Amino acid sequence: MCGVGGPPIKVYRNDEVVRVVGFIPEGHSHMRLVVEFNDQVIVLQEATVAGIVRAYIDIHTHPTRKAVELISTRLSKDFRKAGYAEHQLIESSRTEGEVLREWCEKLFKKSTA
Repeated sequence: MCGVGGPPIKVYRNDEVVRVVGFIPEGHSHMRLVVEFNDQVIVLQEATVAGIVRAYIDIHTHPTRKAVELISTRLSKDFRKAGYAEHQLIESSRTEGEVLREWCEKLFKKSTA
């Protein structure tokens, strides 16, 4: 684990993922995603999974983009689509370079500059 000035960071390799389960609980209309690792189980709500998918698609399908940061934002009913959660992951105003630099330094102890 690494991480200076924040919570510890644990990077999981693909072989440490035991299983992934997606399901909609009885009486609910939104999906949950379970990621089971060797040492812990994480359950994500649909809005979080949607943010992760958006970030993945935004970077993976763009010809040059290398980073995006989504931050938790509370949206009133007037500013969100019907059926969407109050808290959403919305793109921050930080540049791609700022985000990339921060996370390369945290994870690899080096700068991309």
